[in-house]
Amino acid sequence: MSDQPVHRADLRIDVGAIRHNARVLSARARESGAATMAIVKSDGYGHGAVTVGRAALESGADQLGVASLDEALQLRAAGITAPVFCWLYAVGDDFAPAIAEDVELSASSLEVLQRIEAAAAAQDRTARVHLKIDTGLSRSGCPADLWPALVEAAAKAEADGNVEVVAVWSHLACADELGHPSIDEQAERFRRAHEQARAAGLDPIRHLANSAAVLTRPDLHFELVRPGIAVYGLDPVPQDGDHDLRPAMTFRSSVALTKRIAAGESVSYGHTWTADRSTGLALVPVGYADGVPRTLSGRMSVWLAGRRRPVVGRVCMDQLVVDCGDDVVREGDEVLLFGPGDRGEPTAAEWADELGTIHYEIVTGMYRPRVTRTVEDPGA
Repeated sequence: MSDQPVHRADLRIDVGAIRHNARVLSARARESGAATMAIVKSDGYGHGAVTVGRAALESGADQLGVASLDEALQLRAAGITAPVFCWLYAVGDDFAPAIAEDVELSASSLEVLQRIEAAAAAQDRTARVHLKIDTGLSRSGCPADLWPALVEAAAKAEADGNVEVVAVWSHLACADELGHPSIDEQAERFRRAHEQARAAGLDPIRHLANSAAVLTRPDLHFELVRPGIAVYGLDPVPQDGDHDLRPAMTFRSSVALTKRIAAGESVSYGHTWTADRSTGLALVPVGYADGVPRTLSGRMSVWLAGRRRPVVGRVCMDQLVVDCGDDVVREGDEVLLFGPGDRGEPTAAEWADELGTIHYEIVTGMYRPRVTRTVEDPGA
């Protein structure tokens, strides 16, 4: 039995890595004179929003950003008092609790602005609002032809005392593709929208830069940047070189059973893999119900007993099988499915590359009912 902790399926969250990344990113922003909003939506990209939010704020971030009102209120309930910005709503969402908790809100349309204004007036409070312009991503954001009416209405609401327009903002579509022409096109549309807001009598700050732009486009830092995936140590622009980011999530398990099989025996459903020699197998009690994509069957390896070893046969709902050859592997030995790569283990980026997706999807989808999350904080 190994002296490692025995895990069925566990996400180890390295808070030291979060702190390091927040320091790296906020330092880049400060060089441009910008503040930093660390994005902790989707439960901190699967890492734990409260844990990440606190670590980022302690390490250079000035505020936090989330995608839903519930996420914002969760941060407030945990005692986080720093500015929190929320930008995405469902039809019928009630803005009143968020306004009561000083959550800053986005408005992409007259209708949303009016709802925010009414909720603030009912509480005799002033809502802090960021106006979003669609500069070419074509998701949320106000279309350019409707923007003059939105900024005029926002200026009136500000004069009435129900709204304070904090910022004008937008989001880049292709910042992770260095030199993509849309980046400068969006920046120019953003510049025009900001000028229109100022012409309407508003004095908002600007924020446009996501993680990729924080790392590669200091000219787009403006007064505030919004790093997301880079806070978690996953680089959106690895083609640009080493940005000194440290992945914070390790997915680990332990060997549940070992056995030997003879040459000619096959493994797992469909017998897609057959041993060409007598070999030792290790059963690991994680599968696609725990976040291991079935499509990685025959295409993945794990770190076990000091080296990478191939996963053989199909990944099942609850388990997978590792070919260990003649090496000594024991029940209880730690298995690293992915991590920062420091020991040679696979990384979330490798999984993403193999699957033809992005590492955002890998880490955000890992926190599941049977997967525990262990926070390790060397600085606590």
